[in-house]
Amino acid sequence: MKKFLDENFLLQSKTAQRLYHEFAREMPIIDYHCHLPPAQIASDHQFKTLTEAWLYGDHYKWRAMRANGIDESYSTGNKSDYAKFEKWAETLPCTLRNPLYHWTHLELQRYFNITKILNPGTAKEIYEETTALLQTPAYSVRNLLRRMNVKVICTTDDPADDLSFHRQMTEEELDIKVLPAFRPDNAMQVDNAATFNAYISRLESASGMSVSSYSSYLDVLKQRHDFFASMNCTVSDHGLEQIYAEDYTEAEIEKTFLKIRAGQDLSATENLKLKSALLYQFAVWDFEKGWVQQYHLGALRNNNSRLLKLAGADTGCDSIGDFIQARALSKFLDRLDSGNQLTKTILYNLNPSYNELIATMAGNFNDGTIKGKIQYGSAWWFLDQKDGMVRQINALSNMGLLSRFVGMITDSRSFLSYPRHEYFRRILCNLFGEEIENGELPDDINWTGSVIRDICFNNAKNYFNWQPDHQPALVKTAGA
Repeated sequence: MKKFLDENFLLQSKTAQRLYHEFAREMPIIDYHCHLPPAQIASDHQFKTLTEAWLYGDHYKWRAMRANGIDESYSTGNKSDYAKFEKWAETLPCTLRNPLYHWTHLELQRYFNITKILNPGTAKEIYEETTALLQTPAYSVRNLLRRMNVKVICTTDDPADDLSFHRQMTEEELDIKVLPAFRPDNAMQVDNAATFNAYISRLESASGMSVSSYSSYLDVLKQRHDFFASMNCTVSDHGLEQIYAEDYTEAEIEKTFLKIRAGQDLSATENLKLKSALLYQFAVWDFEKGWVQQYHLGALRNNNSRLLKLAGADTGCDSIGDFIQARALSKFLDRLDSGNQLTKTILYNLNPSYNELIATMAGNFNDGTIKGKIQYGSAWWFLDQKDGMVRQINALSNMGLLSRFVGMITDSRSFLSYPRHEYFRRILCNLFGEEIENGELPDDINWTGSVIRDICFNNAKNYFNWQPDHQPALVKTAGA
């Protein structure tokens, strides 16, 4: 019987072990999609307790605690940090076969060198030991990142953000590159007129411009897009139920925009057309700047209205959706490609039944100009667990080129989440190792190892054109 979480965890063959330990293990990390708060990196935040680092913003854990019958006050509520930690320690033994069980213990091992199993009997000892370490300079936010060999982080930022923390870190020439991503979801949120108009007020304040028409709205958004570029942004990011690709005329969109600007909610058709017009415009700007655009598709958000009112969005009330994806996605990408305006694109799906659909759609629009130009993105959110990763890797292998894959993301709000990259790398090496030992792949350890290194780090470095050891100066552009 193997020991739990030993050095060969998830590596089921000698070849898999060689591939991981000789080729994957020491590769740096590029985290090109996450939700880490830039303010905490800029200030080199020091966590006061393990609860603050683990439970203050982790909706994965909150969902598990709710499922275990734990009152909401212990997750998003006002209980003390230690009381919350006790309830997580009470819940964790019940998460066997959930990835949280692996992730929690990997984090204890990799950051704190703690190999004990977390449960109610060990909770106090582990809490005190980790909390004491977290309060030392060696465990500041930046040193937590350095401990995991993180070289580049790409955060998720609203167009109305001033990016002041990114500016601070660039001017400081921080050794970890922290870059913004342009995430205009709120700028497309036209389902409620009052909410949309309130957001426009934020944009007006950020840009110093006024919005009276659709064309002036585009002017403001373009100014923000240019500003993000001046702050070294080279990535856009969209969290959508599905791609919007309705036909429309400019006259229709102008009329629709004036309607919602006047405080009137839109019809379903008007809603879809306005979203389609905006999404297309963002993609054109991305192409003009040579950015990478990312589309996260398929989340059904805020299902529990009671918890939404109590705790807010992004607190664990989201699920996999069953939205129709193929035809609109094809139409959207084809319109851009036909106009020679399709930039590098990463497509993520949340519904695993669409794995092959998304993998084949990516293959439709590669054009021979860039290696892996259209990417089938990593297993995301509910799918970033062992089974989900294996299924994504297999779909990409069968339908495209795994060797050109840009690899894993954390999609996380936690600075302790980086062992997820190790988790992915072990799974990847195990798949290659198994097929080499079965005679399904040649026993060429050096070539296979080079492919694994590329997937772990090199492909992302080249795809995003990020040089981890070089911190660029801010670019002076209009609107900066």
